[in-house]
Amino acid sequence: TGLQQAVSRTVPTSGRGQGMLLRSKSVPQDKTVPFVNIPLADGQTLCTAGGDLHNIDVQLLNQDTVQHIHNLVSELTVLCGKATAKPS
Repeated sequence: TGLQQAVSRTVPTSGRGQGMLLRSKSVPQDKTVPFVNIPLADGQTLCTAGGDLHNIDVQLLNQDTVQHIHNLVSELTVLCGKATAKPS
């Protein structure tokens, strides 16, 4: 899918049995696809357009990061609502 192709130049993680988690230092090639950089507790950064979020080892997420994700999700939900609202 387009989401999987949006994660570029990734390398598998080592240890903790999480070899499917993809990490990247580059942005997606498709400039129309939004992406996020998620800092992990081990010092790595996950760069994704969403296709591999289900593979994240949640033990690698700091509580502060989780709170920032919650806040961002709320703001993006409002933004999407505004963008898809039909004019009255």
